[in-house]
Amino acid sequence: MITLKVIFWILLFLVFYTYLGYGLLLFFMVRLKRIFKDKTVINKDYEPEVTLFVAAYNEKDYVEAKVNNGFELDYPPEKIKQVWVTDGSDDGTPDLLKKYAEHGVEVYHENARGGKIGAMNRGMQFVKSPIVIFSDGNTILGKESVRRIVNLFSNPKVGCVSGEKRIFSKEKDTAAGTEGIYWKYESTLKKWDAELYSVVGAAGELFAIRTDLFQEVEKDTILDDFIISLRVAMKGYTIQYDPEAYAIETASANVKEELKRKIRIAAGGIQSIVRLSPLLNIFKYGMLSFQYISHRVLRWTIAPLSLPFILIINAIIAFLEGFNNFSNAYVLLFYAQLLFYILAMAGWYLENKAIKIKALFVPYYFFIMNYAVLLGMKRYFKGSQSVNWERAKRG
Repeated sequence: MITLKVIFWILLFLVFYTYLGYGLLLFFMVRLKRIFKDKTVINKDYEPEVTLFVAAYNEKDYVEAKVNNGFELDYPPEKIKQVWVTDGSDDGTPDLLKKYAEHGVEVYHENARGGKIGAMNRGMQFVKSPIVIFSDGNTILGKESVRRIVNLFSNPKVGCVSGEKRIFSKEKDTAAGTEGIYWKYESTLKKWDAELYSVVGAAGELFAIRTDLFQEVEKDTILDDFIISLRVAMKGYTIQYDPEAYAIETASANVKEELKRKIRIAAGGIQSIVRLSPLLNIFKYGMLSFQYISHRVLRWTIAPLSLPFILIINAIIAFLEGFNNFSNAYVLLFYAQLLFYILAMAGWYLENKAIKIKALFVPYYFFIMNYAVLLGMKRYFKGSQSVNWERAKRG
């Protein structure tokens, strides 16, 4: 009985630390750092040439808006180059882009589809600017995004800058509320991570690196943005973050579509942990390792695996203590867990009925996130996750 209780509290603590405790610890560590260290000064006169790099697959519906968005950014137009790599596209995307050639848009196309990372590896040879900014074809950048990213690169210690993914939602988008809440929380953690030392991974919707720090990534890489950015950090540079440098995309059409996306990310997360295994050495990488393990590794491994064991162990303890003993903390915790999963099931049921009660989507979304990790683990170890992106339907 004592052994079960000890295991229960250890697992419960790990889950709490992963999703809330690390955020609370970051909050206090950042405020402590502010007392002893002045804020880094940004040189707003720093204006190097930059390249907007888009690896696109069948994005003809977004080409016009994306290209024009690049022309409208608040940065000297003669210092912004656009490079598109459209390998495998067969919907007319390359031909549509070539109409903008006279405006300086460069298009590189091969008929074979080698996945996003294949396009990035091939396309980087055409980037001549000191800074390259990666973004997706279906996202729109905020007007000041490039300038704000470049400002952070004025610090020579910065090797990568991550922008923020923002969710544009319509009233009918059932996944929008929870997906938006999740990204707001993530944004806060990233701001604190950056202020403490470094963000642990960049968002593929918008991130930038110093061009000379790019190294080719393995062709079967699933999370190219994560691997590229953390390998930059492992060279001794930091990854910084500016939430006002943002890319907007619509929310997933429903939680089922969001699940599809998260399973792929989870499979990529396990792959990344394996490939970045040296980063687990806290004696070598110090604060970067601490942040990486706390913010990423636990979310993709121990925490999701702990949840079913917490429920099972809690049920055993509650049974031994007596299910009707409502003065017992373990019994109350067991019923609290049951209520949480019942609410998650209710969220699933109502989502399928297109009935929107946003409060129920919070437990449902949390459950889906962790369920996706378990499915992603299975997919990774089976070797069944394709490197080619299967786009989730958007609202």
